[in-house]
Order: sequence, then C-alpha cells, then structure tokens
Amino acid sequence: MEIGLIIVGDEILSGRRRDGHMAAVIERLAARGLALDWCRIVGDDEVRLTRTLRETMATDAVVFCCGGIGATPDDVTRQAAGKAAGLPLARHPEGEAILLARFGDDSSDLRLRMIEFPQGSALIPNPVNQVPGFQLGAHYFVPGFPKMAWPMIEWVLDQHYADQARAQMATHSVRVIARESDLIPMLEALGRIHDAVRFSSLPDMSGNRYVVELGVHGPAEAAADAMNALQAHLDADGVPREDVVN
Repeated sequence: MEIGLIIVGDEILSGRRRDGHMAAVIERLAARGLALDWCRIVGDDEVRLTRTLRETMATDAVVFCCGGIGATPDDVTRQAAGKAAGLPLARHPEGEAILLARFGDDSSDLRLRMIEFPQGSALIPNPVNQVPGFQLGAHYFVPGFPKMAWPMIEWVLDQHYADQARAQMATHSVRVIARESDLIPMLEALGRIHDAVRFSSLPDMSGNRYVVELGVHGPAEAAADAMNALQAHLDADGVPREDVVN
C-alpha cells in the first residue's frame, strides 16, 4: 500500500511557518507498522493543487492532505479536490447537521461553506471543534491545524487500515573511510542480490578525509542479511571503518 502526504499552504513555502505534519504522520504510521512513501508541499494555488490531486487520484495511493479546507478565500483544497475528481461541491447533509448542532444560530452560510465537499464524500470526524474533514476515495482531507489534523489521521488509519501493517522495517549503517566512487561497484552488486532492501551512500564532506556513511533499509530480516553481506564485502576489500552508527 502506497501512502502519500500533501501539505497545503503558502505559509510553509514562504517559511513563515515550519511544517510539522510530515514528522507527525511518519510517527503515526510507524506506530501502526506503516511508512510514508512520499510527501508534497503545495501552496494555496487552486490550479496547481488541482493538477497535483488529479495526478495522485489516478493512482492507488492512500493520500492524506492537510490544510486549506476552511471557508476563507485562501482555502482552496475543497474546490481543487472537486475539480480533480470531476465532482461538484455540495453541502454535506450530515456535516450540516453537525455544524448546526455545534454552532446553533451562529451557523452562517459562510461557516457552512466548510462542509461543502465534493459530492459523495464521506466525513472524517474532528474531535476538537467537530467541523469534519472529508474522504474522497482513498484521499483524506483534514485541516491544517496540527491538534485537529493528527487525531483525524489517526482515526482514518485505525478505522480503515488497521489490518495493513507492513513487515517490520529496519535501518543499519556504517561509516567507512573510502572514496564514494570506489564503492559504487560493490553497492550495485549487493543491490542486485538483495533487492528487497535499499542501499544508500552519504558522503561526509566536513572533514579532511573521505568518509562515507553506507546504509541499508528494508524489512528487518532482509536488512540484517544485507548488512551482513555489506560488512563481509568491506572486510574482503579491506575498507576501514570510521565507526558503526547502528
């Protein structure tokens, strides 16, 4: 199961606010045996966001989208989702009932815009102020406010994907004293044999000698086997270690 995250907001791209969603989503996925495959940050641009959502909706990915579902002029996520799916926006009856119960006489038309979702959307409950997010296929749209977004994402995961845990993942790494280019043939050979894991190479440019951190990431058992094979190749080639990271 491919899992993606879209973070919406000019304030992230301008640097006025720092994103916290990606780290929080990674943590919540990991607690459930899942992992994030990609993340995109898109500004409050309806055309660009529509194009992005049209692309992601054409895949089988499970996608969480944080931000832009309010009623102010810069909130364009609801509109972009509708255009991407080819669906008109419509006031959600259950959502309207929730807002009427929550706000009573203060339930203005402007406030009720917040439950104008692409036709056929399902609701995502909001435990903080009861204003729901919405689900459209395998795309889940929640507010940009972390205290609302994160428990709503947890609810989606526990309601819809509790049985989708992946194999336990593991990462191992070792720092070696060598030129990165000299390690490429070894990494390519290991990659062909251990194709269930990913090998990485991160050169350290801060010192006055060549140091490279070699990494292995993948399902725990396969990662351990690949790391043992990497260590054996390093020993056979006489490649000195700086230290073992983990």
